[in-house]
Amino acid sequence: MPAPFDPKLIITYAVPGFVVLILIEMIWIKVRGGGRYQFQDSATSLSMGLGNQVAGLIGGGLVIASYYAVYQVRLFEIPWAWQSMLACFLLEDLAYYWFHRIAHERRWFWASHVVHHTSQHYNLTTALRQTWTGALTGGFIFWLPLVWIGFPPEMVLMFSAFSLVYQFWIHTETIDRMGPLEWVMNTPSHHRVHHATNPKYLDANYAGVLIIWDRLFGTFVREEERPAYGVISNLGTFNPFRVAFHEWAGIARDVAGAKSLREAFGFVFGPPGWSPDGSRKTSASLKAAWRAGLAAQESRPSVSA
Repeated sequence: MPAPFDPKLIITYAVPGFVVLILIEMIWIKVRGGGRYQFQDSATSLSMGLGNQVAGLIGGGLVIASYYAVYQVRLFEIPWAWQSMLACFLLEDLAYYWFHRIAHERRWFWASHVVHHTSQHYNLTTALRQTWTGALTGGFIFWLPLVWIGFPPEMVLMFSAFSLVYQFWIHTETIDRMGPLEWVMNTPSHHRVHHATNPKYLDANYAGVLIIWDRLFGTFVREEERPAYGVISNLGTFNPFRVAFHEWAGIARDVAGAKSLREAFGFVFGPPGWSPDGSRKTSASLKAAWRAGLAAQESRPSVSA
């Protein structure tokens, strides 16, 4: 059975809804508070979103071709049935979790993904701040096993598109916790944690649609203290080209100054912030320092009045 519709249409049809929701959020914040918009920041996010669509026209062909090439050697013939679609939804969401997690843990993938985290604000336009170099990193390889198993490329692309659309609305501060849904679904509260630079929130909540993977693999953190958004070293610019390429430029500088192949490899594929002597900040070192500070604070004897 062929795909019931073109997966690309999911994004196309969603765009007007994105615009309407952004306008509603702007009005809501103006009247009720609970968030913030900054013109330059939102303009940069919109520019990155537009550039992402243009880049998709260039690099998207590589992704599609890879899917169909792998599908030619598939293990099984999986039909368009509700059971297989449910399985594909779950496995696609799992694939996204691991892609997203590795995109934070390895600098090669982070160089592309960091774009999405550069805003120091958290509103619906932040969701549109997307990379221009996604195809370059080869991140699509995380989804190739699904096609190899036998899920039709159109089915995998469909659920990838659904996931992208779903994640739009969770980029907001206007929605608080959502009761029992917090146990299963990725929500604004969970995703605020993911975008935060607070040490206790680093390396957490990589979910796409379902938060169950973070709970299962030990990366779930509940929102408690107010998040501070951005990256560890904020750019201080709204220039879309610097936002898009700053980390790639940093990799190039580090590799050019590397003293060995091991150092060059570490600068490219080590954790973001890796350095040969350990002098730079990584998520792991920041969290370790935070935990050490908590332990030191708890070990101090209390002083009675």
